[in-house]
Amino acid sequence: MSPRDPAFGRFSLGGLGGPWGAPPRDLLLILGTLFVTFSLQFFDATRFVPDLLRLTPLVWRAGFAWQLLSYPFVGYGGPSPWILLELLILFMFGRDAYAGLGRKHFWRLVLITAALAGGLALSVQALAERGATLLPLGAYFPLLQGQRVLLAILIAAFATANRRATIMLFFVLPVEARWFLPLEILFAFIGFLGTRDLGGFLGICAAVGLAYLYVRDGGFGRGLRQGRLRLERWWLQRKLERVKRRRGLRVIKGQGDGARGPWVH
Repeated sequence: MSPRDPAFGRFSLGGLGGPWGAPPRDLLLILGTLFVTFSLQFFDATRFVPDLLRLTPLVWRAGFAWQLLSYPFVGYGGPSPWILLELLILFMFGRDAYAGLGRKHFWRLVLITAALAGGLALSVQALAERGATLLPLGAYFPLLQGQRVLLAILIAAFATANRRATIMLFFVLPVEARWFLPLEILFAFIGFLGTRDLGGFLGICAAVGLAYLYVRDGGFGRGLRQGRLRLERWWLQRKLERVKRRRGLRVIKGQGDGARGPWVH
């Protein structure tokens, strides 16, 4: 059965580093934008650009709603070569995600997940700011900004679709991809211990969980429908049990292949 078959209900991302041919232009555009915006923060004349695009409480203070969609594409971090390693890892997982999901689902996964994760982080910050000292705009959500939320989303997507694939953690330790889901949460928690960025930590947790659900269920819409059907089935079962207890009824399973379901006598 093909992973694209609706009956299968899941995406299948290819093996990390597989022969996918030329890198997708969308991914190269993302990487280039991250590096350019990362560089702009170190010049006085251009520092305002990443400040306007990163996720900050200006979303609710001044109506800067675009930050919920722009912040994943603004490179974050200090003047260190570490940014190049993060972009390399993002390229490796992003290429597989793009090839496995296709252009439409790739962008839907990234944009919707990042927006929801950012919204959760902002909600936590709004509650925390009551009576608290306000931070400089550049100090908000260091765990979630820029390439970090993209890494959380795309690594979780890969780990969900390729649970048994082996990846070299830190390019040294062989680890099954499925373990990257809890490892992402663990690394984010360690980052939280150093930054006390509760909003960013919960945002990363949400990003990992949403990416997992998206790939597992074949999209948010399909997952919501399946969740609604499961909830309706649960509610009908509870209702039937209450009727049975109230009226002293008993359920007898149907004869044959059981296709007609239970009969109530």
